[in-house]
Amino acid sequence: MPAFDLPLDELQRYRPVLDEPADFDAFWQDTLKEAGQAGPVVSERRVDTGLRLVETWDVTFRGFAGEPVRAWYTRPAGVSHSLPAVVEYAGYGRGRGLPHERITWAAAGFAHLLMDNRGQGDQYGCGGDTPDPHASAPGGPGPAARGLLAPHDYHYRRLITDAVRAVAAVRALPGVDGTRVTAVGNSQGGGLALAVAGLVPDLAAVLVSAPLLCGIRRALDLAGAGPYAEIAAYLAVHRGAAEAALRTLSYMEGASFARRAQAPAHFGVGLRDTVCPPSGVYSAFNRYGELAGHAPRLEMRSYPFNGHEGGDAAHVREQLSWLREVVGEVAGEVAGD
Repeated sequence: MPAFDLPLDELQRYRPVLDEPADFDAFWQDTLKEAGQAGPVVSERRVDTGLRLVETWDVTFRGFAGEPVRAWYTRPAGVSHSLPAVVEYAGYGRGRGLPHERITWAAAGFAHLLMDNRGQGDQYGCGGDTPDPHASAPGGPGPAARGLLAPHDYHYRRLITDAVRAVAAVRALPGVDGTRVTAVGNSQGGGLALAVAGLVPDLAAVLVSAPLLCGIRRALDLAGAGPYAEIAAYLAVHRGAAEAALRTLSYMEGASFARRAQAPAHFGVGLRDTVCPPSGVYSAFNRYGELAGHAPRLEMRSYPFNGHEGGDAAHVREQLSWLREVVGEVAGEVAGD
């Protein structure tokens, strides 16, 4: 895929005007207040994964409307002291899969919570275990278009709320240093991590790669595949629905969450990404922390010849190095371990 978005020097300055609703903060405060009325963790059950260097628990926590959300909680085996935690959000169409699929963060010495995506899990990977009881609102069959015509009905209102509640859940689990929690995600997961950064003021750090739901209006014009294309396909049939859909999406805009974020953040982007166009990523990066009252530590890694895969495993190596600088010691770095 050839380069198709703005040149890099323009991306580095790109700050489009935001169509931010006047009640953006009130909308999310009300949503999260309702979800937070019950305690976070419902259950935790140790599972045998066949792995001996990490330990895993099947966790259920309360998400949107207090509804159960599944997750895997994994940590280095035999470590008793509290660890910094990574809360990871999966990509579009994926579920939490099997517990041994994602062990990088636990192997690196972190406590790791991998959140299931409600109403997803049927497109990639090894499935999911969390239904979405609200998925019958008007909209297309894919998650990106479910409930698209009204902000309170939209799938991502529920999923973002789940993502915020996952932070509360990991802080309630044994062996977690609640002052050192990092939100991590790629693609849809990156969009969720960015939203969490804007809604949870005391995160230790944020790792965001190719985030979905950033620079949404331009992305709808540019993206040739994935969630934005699903939204465009829905609007191609429902020709009078664009105004309502764009209003709904304005409450989910990643650049609006980025403005409110306070934690140090590490971004990644492939400059030939036609799923989550780079201009959207930079629109969030260039506004990150502007309402924080201070200048958060920020880093961007761009990959000029890569698409949605970005830096792939090479980028994860960068994330690991950066995060250990930011959050400090992990398992294996404390005397006596």
